[in-house]
Amino acid sequence: MALTRREVLLTSVAAGTGAVGLAAVGALALQGNTSDSAETAAHLRGAAPLPFAQLHALDLTASGQERANVLRAAHHAIAAIDGGDIAAWLALGEGALPSPADRPRHLKKMPSFAGDVLDPAQSHGDLLLHITGSSARAVRQAAEQALRALPQQQVRWHVDGTRPENRTEDGRGLSRNPFHFTEGHGNPGTAAEITERATIKVGQGEPSWAVGASYQVIRIIRLATDFWDRDTVHEQERIIGRRKNGRWLDGTPSTERAVFATDPHGKTTPLDAHVRRAVPNPRTPPPMVRRSYNYHRAPDDQGLIFSCFQSDLEKGFEAVQRRLQGEAMAKYTLATGGGYFFVPPPGEGWLSALNAN
Repeated sequence: MALTRREVLLTSVAAGTGAVGLAAVGALALQGNTSDSAETAAHLRGAAPLPFAQLHALDLTASGQERANVLRAAHHAIAAIDGGDIAAWLALGEGALPSPADRPRHLKKMPSFAGDVLDPAQSHGDLLLHITGSSARAVRQAAEQALRALPQQQVRWHVDGTRPENRTEDGRGLSRNPFHFTEGHGNPGTAAEITERATIKVGQGEPSWAVGASYQVIRIIRLATDFWDRDTVHEQERIIGRRKNGRWLDGTPSTERAVFATDPHGKTTPLDAHVRRAVPNPRTPPPMVRRSYNYHRAPDDQGLIFSCFQSDLEKGFEAVQRRLQGEAMAKYTLATGGGYFFVPPPGEGWLSALNAN
């Protein structure tokens, strides 16, 4: 009996997860400028993210005051490499903040959603070092420098990413995903809109130190590209809900918002199309900013490093994820790793606030 697309993905995961083993890194004196900056936070800089990335999730071995020292060292390590052709940031996992009084109210381990097969060795982590750059070499060297500054911490998992055809259109950062479709049309088109969707404001019920921070979601999604490529372009477009060039299926330009209310039965845009499930009303897009990368570890292990930022996990990513259940694209995708993280506000004020508690 022939295997379904999803069975092939599951079989591939069982045969070999591709997880990175735990590894200690060598010591090197930290160099570089670690001064505070009032600039835009690195994860929200520019309309289009830099085209190459490395993500390293770490498990902390320290506790108490020693852990606070590790957080400060990690902050300085990232500050030392951020700038120029590198944009880098530190994100905190649930385990980085063991005290409930310190922890942002939505920060927790990423749950397993319907259809996920999360590999524990590729999921979660106490810290996330997210490093992006203009070249793969620059990113690799920056990552090596940051990791050398944290010799006692263990790498739980890491993944490399690229953004093919990385460009800006109508103020939005776009790139080509492994399914050959353009990503990013639903992102905000101005810096003010990006900040509004992605950063925590006063009055949201978060700790005071968290104002100006962002929740970050990482999803490592394996894609059945071989099966996808066997489908016709027409079928692919109906599964996605857009043309390959970004236009909506009803002919609306990619820079405008479709009106699904005029197609209540899904004759033009199927009711289970990805974009229709994710954003049932394009005129009120979800309050989050997507900045994803492609990954390619092996012919049978390639896909998307989905990454998004928001001020509220429940209203952002989790609301979209619930709506996507039952979408037509589910049989081509398999989430195998990632996690929930929290990008602190710029500067060192958050470190001082945590130490004071």
